[in-house]
Amino acid sequence: MRTLDNVFPEAKVHQREAEFHDAWAVDTAMGDVLVRECFEAPTALENRFILSKMGSLEGKRVLDIGAGLGESSVYFALQGADVTAADISPLMIENVRQLAGKYGVQVNGIVSSAESLPVPENYFDFVYVANAIHHIPDRDRLFHQIYLALKPGGVFISYDPLAYNPIINVYRRMATLVRTPDESPLTVADLKLVRKHFADVQHREFWISTLSLFLKYYLIDGVHPNQDRYWKRILREKSKALRWWLPLCVVDRLLTRLPLVRWLAWNTVIWGAKR
Repeated sequence: MRTLDNVFPEAKVHQREAEFHDAWAVDTAMGDVLVRECFEAPTALENRFILSKMGSLEGKRVLDIGAGLGESSVYFALQGADVTAADISPLMIENVRQLAGKYGVQVNGIVSSAESLPVPENYFDFVYVANAIHHIPDRDRLFHQIYLALKPGGVFISYDPLAYNPIINVYRRMATLVRTPDESPLTVADLKLVRKHFADVQHREFWISTLSLFLKYYLIDGVHPNQDRYWKRILREKSKALRWWLPLCVVDRLLTRLPLVRWLAWNTVIWGAKR
C-alpha cells in the first residue's frame, strides 16, 4: 500500500527534524546560548579554523544553513556581515531573531528545508553549514542549492561529524534523547559529492586524542550524554582547566595529517569554491 511516507519519505524526515528542533528551542534559555564562545573558546577548534579561512566578514553576505539557536548567525553579524539564517525549525528561527536583538544586530530569518532554500542565486559570498549536513537526507540537492546561492568564486564551508570513530559511535548510541533518529554522519562518499559541485575542495579533521575530554565528562564528571550535550558543554571550558588537554591538540595536528587515521576524527571541516 502506497502511503504519504512511501511517496515522500523526505517529508517525514523533515517533520521529525522540525519537531525535534522546535522542542530544543523551547527548552533553551537565551542566556545559555554561547555566541562568542562558539567561535572563540579554546575548544571551538573547527570554528576558529573556519574563521581563519573566511577572513574579514565586513560587508560580506553570509547564508547560515541549519542556523539552530543562532550562535553563528549572530557572531557573523557582529563581524559586520549581512547574514541570512535558514533552519527547518520555525522556533529556532524565532530564537535567532531574539538573540540578534539581544546583541543589537540584524539577521534575516528563513524557515525552510535545506534542499529547497528560497534565496536568490549568485548572491552570497559565503555559505556556512555547521552540524547540519548529517541531518539532511538529500545531500546532492543540498549542495546544488548551495552552489546556486553562491556568487561565482563564493565559498562553501562546513563542519560535521564523521561516521568512523568507535568512541563517538558508542556516544551516539547512548545519547538517544539529544539526537534525532535520522542523523547520518558523513562518510568519504559525502566528500566525493561535495567535489561534484565545487572546485578546490579541501578538508581538515579535528578531535582524535582530544576526544578524551568526552571520556572525562562521562567517567570522571559523571555526566551522562543525555544529561548534557557534550558538543555544547565543551564551549564552557576555560583554558586554565584544559592544561592537561591542550597538548593533545598538538598531537591531533599530527594525527589528522595521516591519510587513514584522519578519518577517525570526530569532525571534518570541508570547504570549496563555486566555479
